[in-house]
Amino acid sequence: MSTLDPIYRRNNCCFCAPLQWGLSVFWRMLMCDDTWIDELRKSTENDGIRILGHQFAGPATSQFAISTKPHVSPRQVVQRIKGRLQNLLKIRYPRSWRRNFAIRSVGHVSRTMIERYVASQLDHNHGDNQRLKERLHEFQVENAEIDLSIPSTTAHGKYWYNLHIVLVHRERYEERQFQSLGKVRAMVLISARSKGYLLSRAGILLDHVHLTLGCPFEISPIDVTLGFLNNLSYVYGMKPVFQFSGFIGTFGEFTHNALKSSDSSRIVVP
Repeated sequence: MSTLDPIYRRNNCCFCAPLQWGLSVFWRMLMCDDTWIDELRKSTENDGIRILGHQFAGPATSQFAISTKPHVSPRQVVQRIKGRLQNLLKIRYPRSWRRNFAIRSVGHVSRTMIERYVASQLDHNHGDNQRLKERLHEFQVENAEIDLSIPSTTAHGKYWYNLHIVLVHRERYEERQFQSLGKVRAMVLISARSKGYLLSRAGILLDHVHLTLGCPFEISPIDVTLGFLNNLSYVYGMKPVFQFSGFIGTFGEFTHNALKSSDSSRIVVP
């Protein structure tokens, strides 16, 4: 049985994607010299990783504020930062790093505000139409048992990897067939479950969809999003109902301002 070619691909989609992270890595020795930071910045740019800032959050802990392009996964962030810096320092410090790390997604606003925003979509978009709002209520998703403030783990580290995804119909087409909206809801749940995503909320509206979810360490934000787009196209008979664009944003317990504050050491997890 042949597989269907995906409609939405990396080379034909363009996303608004403010993706920011706080990364903590741990030295094997006491370290207070970061004269290497400019070289490290240059070496990671081609990886789609931009170092926004660095500070020592302790005598053996480096904390980075980072932004990334959508094709970069959290695992790649950890690998590239540690690998490229090790290469820069290999003569002086042949084995610089401990194996453990912590990386967390951050955003312009906190997790509680993002989830509250998605939960309010019916009021925000259809508050003046009580009958429609009540009808659409059954298509919303709220998984109260999923707590995106809890970290996930790998063999050597902890991570918080939360995305807010917004997918919009082409030409803002409004889906008035409630049966189709039910299929969209079902496909969102199936897609999340099959990929191991922690879907906390889904706001399913007539012309767009909001998702808040925790993702596996090794999957890039763009691949998470393309997976949902292609699965939802199946609902509509493999037609590109959704735009070849959208919004992908990171969020977490802290905002990006916390990475700049003098008290940012509180977000380090050893």
